Amino acid sequence: MKDRTTGKAGKRKRQTRKQRKELGRRIGSDHAGLDVVHPDAAGIDVGSREHYVAVASDRDPHPVQVFGCFTMDLRRMAEWLKACRIKTVVMQSTGVYWIPVYDVLEEYGLEVWLVNARETRNLPGRKSDVQESQWVRKLHTYGLLRRSFRPAAEIRALRACWRERNGYVAQAGRCI
Repeated sequence: MKDRTTGKAGKRKRQTRKQRKELGRRIGSDHAGLDVVHPDAAGIDVGSREHYVAVASDRDPHPVQVFGCFTMDLRRMAEWLKACRIKTVVMQSTGVYWIPVYDVLEEYGLEVWLVNARETRNLPGRKSDVQESQWVRKLHTYGLLRRSFRPAAEIRALRACWRERNGYVAQAGRCI
């Protein structure tokens, strides 16, 4: 039998609509009955003007905070996450706004996961930015998200040099 999600035979058993709905209810409840994979997790809903960050309710009296997009705001976010004893952070974004957030959090020693927003849309339970950040944190806590590939810092620096070089070559070609 061929799996719809992976397209490969025998990888995962196909779920019926009723089973998917039941899994969504279990995940949405306070006691999902699933194994906790990442107990020290936080979730971030990245936006163009502000970022919503959620931690577990036992980590801070205000488990959801809003931070701006400037570097000092991102540093304040990282310090708050460290004060909440967070080790891994998951974020979803559809644009390029995640890049500075990723870099600052990585600089502070946090394990950062970038996930595809399409994977979280298929599951029920999100409506606002606050709920979205809490939902992403909950999915990551139970290990239900896949990490997107991000090359090492050295490779990213090398890619930037190649892009710069390609720009100079294109300009030289236009001048000739």
